[in-house]
Amino acid sequence: MVNERTDVPAPRWAIRAAYASALSATIGFIPLHAVWALGVPLWADEGRFRDWYAQGGGPYLFVLCAMAMLAGVLALSLVRPWGLVFPRWVPLLSGRKVPRRTLFTTAFSVSVFLLGYTAWAAWQLATHFNDDGIFSPWTVTYGIPQFLVWGIGLCLAAWSYRARATQK
Repeated sequence: MVNERTDVPAPRWAIRAAYASALSATIGFIPLHAVWALGVPLWADEGRFRDWYAQGGGPYLFVLCAMAMLAGVLALSLVRPWGLVFPRWVPLLSGRKVPRRTLFTTAFSVSVFLLGYTAWAAWQLATHFNDDGIFSPWTVTYGIPQFLVWGIGLCLAAWSYRARATQK
């Protein structure tokens, strides 16, 4: 077991980026999706929503909310001590080093996916803005800034994490 802590703290800008990413993932993404997951057709075509929800939309949205929560934890792990050394309460891993390459690769991959999805959503909004879908296209205009903050913040925190991990 390794009980070492890094003596290279995360820079203030990386901490801000990580917290902005985590807040965007949790406070920005989860509330609206949780409302939909609970079956409330807020800003949605009620008939289409009910059909979609009955065909598995609810569990899908709960999974998305859980993934957003994990992405928030991922962002914070890039700037907190438990992103370097597993905390005492983690069974079998307590005190061991976190695999830094795995954490960085995961965070960077998620940020690339989020930014790619954001670009695709913006393109779709610009070229196919209509009310023919289940959800109002205006929900995309709300989501684009959330995904930008989420993806950019995660990318910045990941780069800082990688730079600090190689300094040690």
